[in-house]
This record gives sequence, C-alpha cells and structure tokens, in this order.
Amino acid sequence: MTNDTINDPRLEEGVWTTGPDGELIPDYESTFPTINEGEVVNGTVVRVDKDEVLVDIGYKSEGVIPVSELSIRRSVNPADEVSVGDEIAALVMTKEDAEGRLILSKKRARFEIAWKAIEAAYEQGEAVNGRVIEVVKGGLILDLGVRGFLPASLVDIRRVQDLDEYLGQELRCKVIELNRSRNNVVLSRRAVLEDERKEMRQAILDRLNPGDVVEGTISNIVDFGAFVDLEGMDGLIHISELSWSHVNHPSEVLEIGQKVQVKVLDIDRERQRISLGLKQTQTDPWQQVLESYQEGDVVQGTVTKVVTFGAFVEILPGVEGLVHISELAQHHVENPREVVSQGDIVNVRILEVDAERRRLSLSLKRVEDGMPIQPKPGDEAAPPAIDLSEDVFTEEPAAPEAPAEPASEEEPAAE
Repeated sequence: MTNDTINDPRLEEGVWTTGPDGELIPDYESTFPTINEGEVVNGTVVRVDKDEVLVDIGYKSEGVIPVSELSIRRSVNPADEVSVGDEIAALVMTKEDAEGRLILSKKRARFEIAWKAIEAAYEQGEAVNGRVIEVVKGGLILDLGVRGFLPASLVDIRRVQDLDEYLGQELRCKVIELNRSRNNVVLSRRAVLEDERKEMRQAILDRLNPGDVVEGTISNIVDFGAFVDLEGMDGLIHISELSWSHVNHPSEVLEIGQKVQVKVLDIDRERQRISLGLKQTQTDPWQQVLESYQEGDVVQGTVTKVVTFGAFVEILPGVEGLVHISELAQHHVENPREVVSQGDIVNVRILEVDAERRRLSLSLKRVEDGMPIQPKPGDEAAPPAIDLSEDVFTEEPAAPEAPAEPASEEEPAAE
C-alpha cells in the first residue's frame, strides 16, 4: 500500500476501503447499520404478501416478517395488519436463516415495547388500554401488545351476562397480576370502575348536605328499602322513610328506573353512605290533621288493623289512630272483631291529638246521632259510613257505659 493510498481522505469518510491489492474499493459494509439478534429496529413496509411482509430497515437485505410473527392475534390477514409505506418496529429474530434472509418479528417487537409499559403501569398502579380480541371461557382476551386476560368477574362492578358485547371494544384496566416468565398478564376493569366511582362518590359527598332535596333514579329494591342512584352513588331510602302511610314492601310505592325527588337525611362521609327520605318531599298528613281537626270532632276513617286491644283507623292517608277496645261500643267487648273488621268505613270521634308524639286516640262509642262529620281536607262532605250504633247488636242489650280501661304498656302507640 502506498503512502498516497494511506493518506487518501476518502478512507476517513468510511465509504472506501483497501482491496487485497491495495487499491481503494467502496466499503459497502460500513454503510449498513450494525444489528444484533434480539434488537428492536425500525423500518418501512415495502411489500405485503399473503404469507409474509417485507420491510426495509436499511440493512444489506430486506427483512422478512412471516405471517405468524405479525400479530398476537390468531389467523390474521397481513393486509389487515400493515400496508406498504407503514413505518413499523420489528425485532431481529435471525440475521441470516438457511436461505440467508433477515427474519424479523413485528409482534415480538410490540411485545417488548408493550411489556415495559405494562411493567411500569403495574408498578405505579396505573391503568392500561387494550382492545378485546377474543371471548374465551371465563373472560376476555385484550390486545395490549401482550395478550392480557380479563376474568369475567372483573369485567364490571356487576356481573356481566353476555361477554360477546365487549368484543372489539377498547377497555381501560388495571394490571393485577404479572409474570414475565409465563407471559401472564391478568387485568381488572372493575378496579378502574371502582376507582372512578370512588372519585364520583367523593364529589357527590362533597356537594351534598343533610336537608338537600335531590333527584335520583331507583336502582334497586330490597325488603328493607330502596336504593337511589344519585348520578354515580347510591343512597338508601329505608322502608320507614318511603311514605307517611304504612308500607309492607317498597315495591308497593316504587319501581326500578323510576325518577324520584328525595331528601338527604344523613351523610356518613367516612363510610360513604347517604340516608335518604322520600316521604319528606311529600305533604306531611299530620300537618293536615292539626290544621283541619281538633279534639271532639267526628271524622270518617277506614279500619286498617284489628288487634286484641282495639282497632286502628286511618282518618287520612298516613294518619292512623287507635280506638281502644273500651271505646268500641257501649257494651263490654271481649273481642274487637265482634264490632269491626279490617276495611270497614267508620265514623270516629277524636279524643286526643298528641302532635309531638304523632298519636291519635279515637272512639266509636262516643259518636252520637246527629253529630256533624268533619269532611276530609279538600272534600265537601264525607260519604256514609257503616252504622255501628248500639241497635245493631240485638243479641245482647247495651251495657251501661263503663270507665275506659287504661291502655297496657305493651300496646303499641297509634301513629
């Protein structure tokens, strides 16, 4: 090699090298990037065939991606995955196979990139996004660049009946289990939804105060009450707060999906629970009693319950009074059912109004002929009632009026 050759500036540019005889020849090898197996490289799709894809990564030969290495999906059509001109990342599987070809894998490059992102999300407790690509026994498979398994029990807060409706949807999930050696990723969408609901619940709790009247939707009905969806958080109306009248079951007055106005009775911010009242948004019938009636008035009502110590009579919706057994008739009564039955319409006299305890004491025997009957609020006159005067009882003469027997302490108070 001559000194002129050694000092040739073209050698410094790295595109020329010396041949076996000392002459300068183009250094093609130096123009190609250095690649190693397992490395992720970037390239451009130059051809798409039915069983493989050719990619130009700037190497001495084009890389080949077999169809099996295109996607984690099974039985894919290459044309559905890539198009000519697409810029993609691919992992170098083999620099030269038996035919001297450079073998690449798009799915493995995506796997490597995705796995790092999944690991970071798992460590930081963040959510990841993936599209549902399969419905399998027990859950869903999501494409995260890695196959992620979402168990059916963790798809939603409530049990999902039809998983097929999620196929093709993009879901946001938390990674709850990760095992690189087994390529195992277990997801939970329910955890994301619960976090979102927790934030919504807190926002609702922050803006509500006892006494507020809000609108909600009946979301569930149970034996002890009804749950109301307040746009992201359920509050409970206890059965005792549904109506001023007695309610045997919440389904008597409400149905799922019904819109209701409810009053906030109490808020347990620590346990994130809201107690609601429905009857508080309705007119209190006791106020009507105080405004319309007074002691001594004769009113008409319906016998709602007959018990051993007397009978309960409803004089207004939601307002019942007790007719003690001693006030049922002028004669001695052994069994209240001798005098009245459930459903009877009767005229009763108001003996006492206890507004503070919301109790009424009533009498049947003190209603005398000719006494005017006070109409119900909004009514002009009361319809005729069952005649329970003493001449109805022909089997036994009327007994002299006896002093009223005191109510037992075990007798429930009339509401």
